[in-house]
Amino acid sequence: MGGYENGDSPAAAAWEGGVILGVDGGTTSTVCVCLPAAMPPPEAPGSVAVLSRAIAGCSNRNSVGENAALETLEQVMMQALTTANTDRSAVVAVCLSVSGVNHPSDQQRMLDWICNLFPGNAKFYVENDAVAALASGTMGKLHGCVLIAGTGSIAYGVTEDGKVARAAGAGPVLGDWGRWAYADPSWARIAALVPVVVSAAEDGDKVANTILHDAVQELAESVVAVVRRLTLCGEDGKDQFPLVLVGGVLEGNKKWDISGEVIKCISKVFPGVCPIRPEVEPAIGAALLAWSHLRKESKLQNGS
Repeated sequence: MGGYENGDSPAAAAWEGGVILGVDGGTTSTVCVCLPAAMPPPEAPGSVAVLSRAIAGCSNRNSVGENAALETLEQVMMQALTTANTDRSAVVAVCLSVSGVNHPSDQQRMLDWICNLFPGNAKFYVENDAVAALASGTMGKLHGCVLIAGTGSIAYGVTEDGKVARAAGAGPVLGDWGRWAYADPSWARIAALVPVVVSAAEDGDKVANTILHDAVQELAESVVAVVRRLTLCGEDGKDQFPLVLVGGVLEGNKKWDISGEVIKCISKVFPGVCPIRPEVEPAIGAALLAWSHLRKESKLQNGS
């Protein structure tokens, strides 16, 4: 993890410049990591100095209600601080990247809540969980597109000047397009059927293959729509841009490589697509995003 001298432990060094919390809150679980605010720019994913990591349950307010979601978020952040041998007084920035935060009013409610948990001079950033997923592939730089396909699906893009666009994001990946109806609407249970469909397709089942081909096309079209809306590909459609791939549905299989098929479809429209599989988890992406914001604000204050 590196970056410390004179035998200082990461926790001891963290006290000197404070700590940053990054939270990835989803329907299945919520993860919080604690990083030292004074760390140097990470040269590689493995060089990120993680002081601690904590995990809790669902923090999507649409799934468990607002009170339960906020309790989970507070619990996971306090656990991360305790594990890092520090407390809330050392927090200088927090990035909450939480599913279900889809509107400025959602962000404001979350900001109003978190301001009461930490010191008055701390900085707070509230985003949808897709933002943390993107940042996990770009190491905290908000530029490009992320495709998430797991318990839900979404294509989310950001330009260097802060413009955003999204497509899909309507729930379970095999339910987004209304192909099947389920007696049990649980997102996690529906997503659990994806491996079953993939297995059937690998065994030659025609219906399963049709479902997966349609799913690939829909996922690719969601990315194309976002990239085109934000002109991430440049005016001529040939510029390179990062596409971060996240979620269990996009993991490779024996015969059915869903992510590979999605990239093939996108490449036909935008040959400059650069697929990235993150080497750090979204919670670290959220923390790096907060760290990047702090670094940028510090440079502006110092006139550099």
